Amino acid sequence: MLDPALLKNDLETLKLNISRRNLNVDIDFLINLNEERKKLRFEAEQKRSEQKEIGKEIATADDKSKENLLSQASNISNEVKSLFEKVDQKDEEFFNNWVKIPNIISETSPDGKSDSDNLEIKKIGNIKEMNNPRDHLEIASKLNLIDVEKASEVSGSRFAYLFGDLVKIEFNLVSWALNKLSDKGFTPTVPPVLVRENALYGTGFFPDDAEQVYEIPNDDLFLVGTSEVPLAALHTNEILNIKNLPLRYAGFSTCFRREAGTYGKDTTGIFRVHQFDKVEMFSFCDPVKSKEEHEFILSVEEELLQALEIPYRVVDVCAGDLGASAAKKFDIEAWIPSQNTYREVTSCSNTTDYQARRLNIRAKDEGSTSVLHTLNGTAIAVGRILIALIENNQNTDGSVVFSDKVAEIIGVEQLGK
Repeated sequence: MLDPALLKNDLETLKLNISRRNLNVDIDFLINLNEERKKLRFEAEQKRSEQKEIGKEIATADDKSKENLLSQASNISNEVKSLFEKVDQKDEEFFNNWVKIPNIISETSPDGKSDSDNLEIKKIGNIKEMNNPRDHLEIASKLNLIDVEKASEVSGSRFAYLFGDLVKIEFNLVSWALNKLSDKGFTPTVPPVLVRENALYGTGFFPDDAEQVYEIPNDDLFLVGTSEVPLAALHTNEILNIKNLPLRYAGFSTCFRREAGTYGKDTTGIFRVHQFDKVEMFSFCDPVKSKEEHEFILSVEEELLQALEIPYRVVDVCAGDLGASAAKKFDIEAWIPSQNTYREVTSCSNTTDYQARRLNIRAKDEGSTSVLHTLNGTAIAVGRILIALIENNQNTDGSVVFSDKVAEIIGVEQLGK
């Protein structure tokens, strides 16, 4: 959540942000609503002060005047109660609208409306020349390593069974990534994948992305689409010592996404599915150092992809393609031979103080407290990394053979052998 003080102190920045994100927001409505709630609160506080003064008079009044004062106190008490009820209603109305306003975009993020406007920063790795490369599903299905048809019978579309070597590769990848991240100061974590609503509001996934989230209504719980959510919520309502920052976590979890609005998109294979496993990096950071921390998380993502010998490019995500909580975001897109293009496999975002403010997480430094910054980044999105590994290491005879360096990491030299 943004600081409501922006409505008074930096309105132009707020308006520019809404314009860059291509949103239609009635700023005047928010300004008036904010003024109304502050005016109501002032009136309520004034009336409560009056109530306290009468209370003091009652304590020293004689019997004759006390009866009249008690009657006044009763009336004022009712007025105070009524006023503060109105204050609560107006506060709720304001914040229900205010939480919909996304984070302030970094000045360095490019303008644009969609992912086609993202700015390419660099390309890394050699793309293997292939004639008519096959996609991962065709390759893995013939080797009996993926079955989406049976998964569809059991669970519906966008699910898959993984078998044999792919399962071995998954868990070797996860173990390898967690060891790497541990060496870089991240605490390996297995977080809960069911969370309460406030965790999703706190991280900015609610209200805008509510349609993407699976709900367990009988228990008032929701399945997370990324371990970013429970990791961010870990320190809700806490004050952290700024000397202990950055506080870094590497969360491994299964993730669940409804993929609403993606009908007909990436329907083949395991690129866009409802259930997948992921290792996520998360950092609670000193605001002064969050830009440096963002670059560090990006460098870790690149290091992992380079070790796996996957060709990729890094893009600076444009204003119109940013999620609500991100001020600055980089995507890493791996080369997918069957599609003859790069596709997103990891991302990393600096959410500045947006999530910390919503979750009430602060940092303490020599007696004073302030809102800290949070950042997140994907280390390994297992399904998409499997796709990149399979397709970039295929041969014309249908085999998939990995280099000695990669085989040492994933524990498999050749698929289906």
